[in-house]
Amino acid sequence: MQPVPRITVEVPVLTVGAGPSDYEALASYVNALRRPQGLHMTLLHIGILADFAQDVTDWTKGITSAGEAARRTTGWLQGLPVLDGFAGTSEQVIVLGDGGISGLEVDVPDRVHDYQVSLVQGLHDLLDRLLVDNVDDFILSSPALGYRYPHWVPHVAVGRPLSRDHRPRTIAPLTLVFGPSRIRNGRFLTAAD
Repeated sequence: MQPVPRITVEVPVLTVGAGPSDYEALASYVNALRRPQGLHMTLLHIGILADFAQDVTDWTKGITSAGEAARRTTGWLQGLPVLDGFAGTSEQVIVLGDGGISGLEVDVPDRVHDYQVSLVQGLHDLLDRLLVDNVDDFILSSPALGYRYPHWVPHVAVGRPLSRDHRPRTIAPLTLVFGPSRIRNGRFLTAAD
């Protein structure tokens, strides 16, 4: 059975460093180095749309139906402005979340931070329109959204940690070039009414 796709707003990684050897050198810091073709930076995670919509319905005790939540969320996502491509730099490999993923912490331009903040503000506005009260509590407790921390750290997941030592590792500076923002798995969104 095919897994249900997760919906995110992300920017694809176009290049890491000066060439393939720069990326391959990261294998000395992580296990199971991911293929460079799929690398991306997540700006906003929605999760499985049906699960997110059900979280809204549960939170509102049925005042907002799952169908309405899914339709409005789809319309909001499809109406988002596109963030133009940009370059960032990384000088650290960090361990993310529960310790199962290693990533490059990326220093990004201010406009990327501003765009990410606008996405979170837009999500707040969407949830207000969906009649969700205590929006911050909802965002941090929704299983679909999966947020554990209120603070966004720009990063690109690249593999698994080499060891249980979760301290950041300093690396030679790498330039990362990102393409324009996109909705990952956007083709699975149903057209908004």
